Amino acid sequence: MNINKDKKQVSGMFDNIAGHYDFLNHFLSLSIDKKWRREAIDRLRDKHPQYILDVATGTADLAIKAAELKPESITGIDISIKMLSIGEEKIREKKLNNIIRLLEADCENLPFNDKSYDAVICAFGVRNFENLEKGLSEIYRVMKDDGKVVILEFSRPRRFPFKQLYNFYFKNILPLIGRIISKDVNAYKYLPETVYSFPVYNDFLKIMNKTGFIKTKFTALTFGVATIYEAEK
Repeated sequence: MNINKDKKQVSGMFDNIAGHYDFLNHFLSLSIDKKWRREAIDRLRDKHPQYILDVATGTADLAIKAAELKPESITGIDISIKMLSIGEEKIREKKLNNIIRLLEADCENLPFNDKSYDAVICAFGVRNFENLEKGLSEIYRVMKDDGKVVILEFSRPRRFPFKQLYNFYFKNILPLIGRIISKDVNAYKYLPETVYSFPVYNDFLKIMNKTGFIKTKFTALTFGVATIYEAEK
């Protein structure tokens, strides 16, 4: 499936839906996305990371959750200015300004020195990379030796009957509700298209291995609706 992931168009699309993004995330997932983020951050607790990078941070939900790890600092980056603006409001409300900073930056050209972060996290962002291998290579580059990456991403259930129910919901109900609430015709059509074209499970681990990561593994969540990918440098 050929999907247009031009950075300007993707950032413009997320700018358009920024005001409805959090509501739709929670509403369309029945708030299960909050549980998924908690499980993703739990994968880092034994590492006690002090410097964390949140790639494709969006409205900073994962960065805010990562603050529970008590790090020295968390940096969140995204190409959507309006998503970042909403994230900054949430950070101020939670009085986390001294821990979390947000920057406009390209995930495939990270403006950081080599080996800058103990951990890199990302929720529902890697499937939007224009060049997946380049984005993963950049994450690898900025991670410290023995650092860990945790990626939370949508996947696709494989078992009957949940697979069939999910496919109907994801292809028909979700785009309709998303379009009605966000007023964006393309955004919630783009979502299922990127999910169905994204390499999942072992196919994604192979790409991670190719870009240098070791100790790669995945954990399917909620019958395979989402998956946590973990790897080290």
